[in-house]
Amino acid sequence: MAWILIVLLILLGGLIAPFGDLLGTRIGKARFSILKLRPKKTATIVTIITGGFISAISIGSLILVSKEFRQRLFVDIPFLQKTLDESKRALLPLQEERKKLEEKIKNKEKELNKLKGNVKEFRRGNVVIKRGQTLFIAKVTSNPNIKLDLAKIYNSADRFVQKIVIPNKKETKNILLWRPSDISEIELVTAKGGDWIILIKSAANVLKGDNFVIVNPEVLQNKTIVRKEELIASEILEKNDLDYKNINSTIKTLLRKTRDKIKSRGSIVNEITTKGDFIKKIRDSIRINQNNKYLLEVLSLKDSKTADPIIVELNITKL
Repeated sequence: MAWILIVLLILLGGLIAPFGDLLGTRIGKARFSILKLRPKKTATIVTIITGGFISAISIGSLILVSKEFRQRLFVDIPFLQKTLDESKRALLPLQEERKKLEEKIKNKEKELNKLKGNVKEFRRGNVVIKRGQTLFIAKVTSNPNIKLDLAKIYNSADRFVQKIVIPNKKETKNILLWRPSDISEIELVTAKGGDWIILIKSAANVLKGDNFVIVNPEVLQNKTIVRKEELIASEILEKNDLDYKNINSTIKTLLRKTRDKIKSRGSIVNEITTKGDFIKKIRDSIRINQNNKYLLEVLSLKDSKTADPIIVELNITKL
């Protein structure tokens, strides 16, 4: 049906268009005038009217012939227009709300940036204690008077930290802030028997002059980490590695393995102390025998517990 309608409209337009052109030409030749216009302009007006007539006939034909076109023109389009108008009216309050929300967000961003700036400016002060920093280490052994021993540790830690944070304050005050649950946990653990290490750490950065320091304590069993003459770690120097750069690299790797091993056992020390001029000893041994492989060993020189320093020596053995 749609194709038939299109063909009819084309044919109708084709028939009327020459008629309009012919009519305009005839009027021009007859020098006919409308409203005292020149004949040429009169012919142009007649041609325009003819074109409008073609459009009117086309639309009228569509209205008469096509039910779908009538539905679209007289029902759907007004409905869509009405819906569009209602939607625009409904959007107005939302647009106003959006503007208000955007304004609030901008204000909050300004406040946040200002707050960040203030915090940054404030934290530029003299930071004397960093978050997570160990402030005090104490050893304690379970006994009937454990609570009294713990109180002495807390007081000693208070005095020590006060000298760092408020060095000019002469009177002693409690500067450490403890959570009651932490105190209870320490008492519960240390009452079980055995030897313990109490680590008192800072829970936040602290500026010089602050009036308090929030602490985050830990309780660790004071156990043996290494024993005297214990082999902790070893590495092999191949024949192709007997140069200064490779020797140094192997020694660094060996000491790193040693540190990782004692950490995994529960040691809280961060550095390993080496005794003797082992670098010279290793170089002298290698200089004498260039065609051999060597075994490097890290040996403990003393028994060391959780908080004790780890003291080692490096031995070199020809393989």
